[in-house]
Amino acid sequence: MATIEHGVASGVSFALTDEQRSLRELAREFAEKEIRPKSAEYDEHQTHPADVIAKAHELGLMNLHIPESLGGAGLSAFDGLLISEELNWGCSGIGTSIGTNGLGMAPVLIAGTDEQKRQWLPPLLEKPILCSFALTEPDAGSDVARVKTTAERRGDEYVLNGSKMFITNAGYAAWSVVFAKTDVSAGHKGLTAFVVPMDAPGLTREKHLDKMGQRATDTSAFALTDVVVPVESRLGEEGDGFKIAMQTLDFTRPGTAIGAVGVARAAYEHAVEYAKERQSFGVPIAMHQGISFLIADMACEIEAARLLTWQACWMIDQGYGRKSTLYSSFAKRFAADTAMKVTTDAVQGLGGYGYIK
Repeated sequence: MATIEHGVASGVSFALTDEQRSLRELAREFAEKEIRPKSAEYDEHQTHPADVIAKAHELGLMNLHIPESLGGAGLSAFDGLLISEELNWGCSGIGTSIGTNGLGMAPVLIAGTDEQKRQWLPPLLEKPILCSFALTEPDAGSDVARVKTTAERRGDEYVLNGSKMFITNAGYAAWSVVFAKTDVSAGHKGLTAFVVPMDAPGLTREKHLDKMGQRATDTSAFALTDVVVPVESRLGEEGDGFKIAMQTLDFTRPGTAIGAVGVARAAYEHAVEYAKERQSFGVPIAMHQGISFLIADMACEIEAARLLTWQACWMIDQGYGRKSTLYSSFAKRFAADTAMKVTTDAVQGLGGYGYIK
């Protein structure tokens, strides 16, 4: 946890409100009691954590940013950050499964009309259904100008054809925001966003992808063959898709960063516990400089990653808009690298046991 959490300061402050501390405690308790006991088994067998998702939904630990006017909690980006760290501390796979609705719904929150918001968002609160964000394709990831999925307008409808890859929760989602080209000659300026039911005729969930990690999170590919959606399913105007996608990623990028912080913290705590118990030359190995320096570095890097992520979310909540993009990117890059370094160092600290599955 961040070192300074109480008190009031003028100017810069690191204090959490009583409500924020309660949110974090609720998420931590949930992660400890509901996620951790199942995390290893679900990861090994690639089990979709439907039961855990249902309990998280019941406690209000998902769909965090739906506004109060639609029946939601209307939590800030920063509030969501506190919950996400704890869920990913429990298990990054299950935590991602729970949190991805935030990514899936974000384009609707950002660009949806009042009618579209009323159509797609309240059902997420009524029962634990999932949604997804479908931008990536086999040949197009960060380079969205290479998206090949097309959307051809025919009267009051669009016909979508193409394929999507690496889509989180797509195998179990009720609907997905699909990005497709309405003008194939315009590069990223021809991109348009649509809300597409995953049971639409012509949409085929092709395969569940077998990953090396986060195996309790469904990551799937799906194809669209002459999928027909009404004009009312379009978010914004034709050509607004790139802007909507970038605004979505700006808002959700810190969530990815704090997930990495949760993973790093879990590894750090495990390494510290082991270092206190493991004896070498008559003392706990934590007393040896080689291990104690390693642990100190872990703690510093985790703290730095968390604070950088907190700053990015604070900027989003303060309305910095695109000016927060740089800091969100800083946070994601640094936190991801921190998770890799801390987990690798934790394996080294555990010695031979670190190599045991």
